Amino acid sequence: MPTARPLRLLITGLTGTLGPVVAATARSQGHTVLQADHRAPGFDWPATWAQLRPDGALHLGMTDADTSAGLARLAAHDNVPFLFTSTAMVFDHDPDGPHHPGDPRTARDDYGRMKCASEDAVRAAHPQASIARLGWQIGPGAQGNTMLAALDRWQAEQGEVAVSRAWRPACSFMDDTAAALLTLLGTPGIHHLDANAQEAWTMADIARALRAHEGRSHWQIRIHEDYRHDQRLVGGPALPPLSTRLPALRGD
Repeated sequence: MPTARPLRLLITGLTGTLGPVVAATARSQGHTVLQADHRAPGFDWPATWAQLRPDGALHLGMTDADTSAGLARLAAHDNVPFLFTSTAMVFDHDPDGPHHPGDPRTARDDYGRMKCASEDAVRAAHPQASIARLGWQIGPGAQGNTMLAALDRWQAEQGEVAVSRAWRPACSFMDDTAAALLTLLGTPGIHHLDANAQEAWTMADIARALRAHEGRSHWQIRIHEDYRHDQRLVGGPALPPLSTRLPALRGD
């Protein structure tokens, strides 16, 4: 973030997985978090923006490219920083990674293609915008779209946690991601945030370490090689490596 003074920050996605963590981190740094209820009858983004008058915006909400571009355009008009969160899924497994910020995007699924379109729309609307590509988020609790919650569901629904040792996922702990996003606000361009970028642990490694760290002794881990992808997002700001959060990766 370009200034240390307290800011009024609009954060979208506050009912999602990562948004509440970013909001809590922002408040802990002395910033005021602004929110908008886009589900309210007659909601209008331009009118809401004019009322809130934020000093910056972090767009974590799930919206289409047009809505993302509209928010970016409002920020550009007021000359305030805008950050949009994208995903490692803008890259398919072929060609394989690790993936750099300037690599051609190869998404084949609808979600990845939607994020590609949103990246382009945001950058066209606000040339100084920050685009942060994220991997799978890791955090406590059994709710949301986190890695831990997903592995819990697999065990509950399938009776096992089937993970590939041929997949090196992009991932990071939500607290570290949140701090990095706030730092990146106001830094133009595409940025990769991945705590696995340097250590290159496999999904099998991470699942075993999570089982030990989170007390999931009931997980029945089955290792396979059905999915092959070095998904790591490299070339971005350094995050605390996974081994600092998961001592079992170091053999501790």
